[in-house]
Amino acid sequence: MDQWIELRRQIRNGEVSLRQLERETGIHRQTLRKIRDNSEPPGYRRTKPAGKTKIGPYLGRIKEIIDADKQMPKKQRHTAKKILETLESEGFTGSYTIVKDAVRQIKKTSREVFMPLSQRPGEAQVDFGHALTSFDGTLKKIVFFVMTMVHSDAMFVMAFPRECTEAFLEAHVRAFKFFGCVPRRIIYDNTRVAITKILKHHKRKYTSEFKRLISHYLFEPHFCNVRRPNEKGIVEGSVKYSRLNFMVPVPQVTDYDDLNRLLYNCCQSDLKRILRGKRSLSKEQLLAEDRVAAIALPDDTFDYRKSASTFASSESLVRYDTNDYSVPVSSAHHQTTIKASVSFIEVYQQDRLIARHRRCWDRERQIFDPMHYLELLERKPGSLDHARPLEDWSLPRCFNTYRRCLEANRENGTREYIQILLLLNKYSIRQISKAICKALNHRIYCYCAVQQFLLTAEDYAFTTFSLAGRDHLRHIVVRQTSVADYRSLTQGGCHVKRA
Repeated sequence: MDQWIELRRQIRNGEVSLRQLERETGIHRQTLRKIRDNSEPPGYRRTKPAGKTKIGPYLGRIKEIIDADKQMPKKQRHTAKKILETLESEGFTGSYTIVKDAVRQIKKTSREVFMPLSQRPGEAQVDFGHALTSFDGTLKKIVFFVMTMVHSDAMFVMAFPRECTEAFLEAHVRAFKFFGCVPRRIIYDNTRVAITKILKHHKRKYTSEFKRLISHYLFEPHFCNVRRPNEKGIVEGSVKYSRLNFMVPVPQVTDYDDLNRLLYNCCQSDLKRILRGKRSLSKEQLLAEDRVAAIALPDDTFDYRKSASTFASSESLVRYDTNDYSVPVSSAHHQTTIKASVSFIEVYQQDRLIARHRRCWDRERQIFDPMHYLELLERKPGSLDHARPLEDWSLPRCFNTYRRCLEANRENGTREYIQILLLLNKYSIRQISKAICKALNHRIYCYCAVQQFLLTAEDYAFTTFSLAGRDHLRHIVVRQTSVADYRSLTQGGCHVKRA
């Protein structure tokens, strides 16, 4: 470079001619002209691209293979080695290196470029992610819902056993409450819990439950193009961030309520974070700007349970999501309405709640409430020992002991035991257990004894005769009973004569 500077100075200042420098230095005159015209060495420059005699005729074929691979799974696409084998079968005689370079160049030039999108206040994006969580020491794969406000980057995360309509609806309600507003515009991917069909011109056919959600909160849904997750890139980043920061190490929890409390606290703490390029404001401060541009929360609450109409079977079961749930036997063969949430299954008959069960997320299971079948036991006492709804019913030990005593001492001991079980419709297990233990201590084995021990002072109070509403009886005088009259009972002076 020093020689370049010195020669350039001499030539530009006219101190020496090109011919003299060529003679003194032995440098070609064309090179000296480059030194004169360029302040630094320009390097080697081709006037036209180098010819590719071997690979040139096959470049179109390589591009065709790469374009076809875009429709295939990523793990089953052509490698450069596989492309070489294909070309060799078509007459190619070159080496692996030039094929590899050609593949790299074609992929580089065909790589997609994205347009930066604006981040308007009052807009949000939604997506689902997957992660592993330990429930009482057992690893399970969970689905977690993420809603992110585009402007503030505030996020709400909630975990569910599965991506379904019930989870989708409940997560929206919880997210709107967390943000304190309803986004004016929400961007989704083409999830089947929200749409049933993709139409032309960027239109979608919504599910009935999603229409209910839109009608209640009045936000504008927008759906990405198929296989274009970059159109909701902010929530895609939030899914990755929440998985790496909220769920590492793997959460150790007992149930989904425990996990969601953990995620909720993480979302609250994340509001204090300051993002790059956001005017040194925290997410919480930016969320206040989102609330101004967003829709206010409606006064009435949205029922996020999914409804389904069905008939109760002859076994007094209703089916929902491949599982069967029991209802009272009086509702068998009747039309019922199921309202399902993530946590509970509630069954209604003519707007009256008749059964409530914990939601089961396994498949093809039967969930029983023994109380629903006690009325049937009264009519079919022989099924007591073989009734499936009663198999896993955990009753105190005194129940079984008293049953054996009843069956040993009473002619209809089994029926009387069923009558005692029917008392559970009025009294708690603890109250009946206490009455049974008292009957066992007194060695009294009958249904009436248990029923008598269940009566309290309050129960006797209801047997007191009241004159309220009986004014015609107020003039009747009842003579006070003399205790001496009862002495005749011990002397045998008074007895009832029977015909």
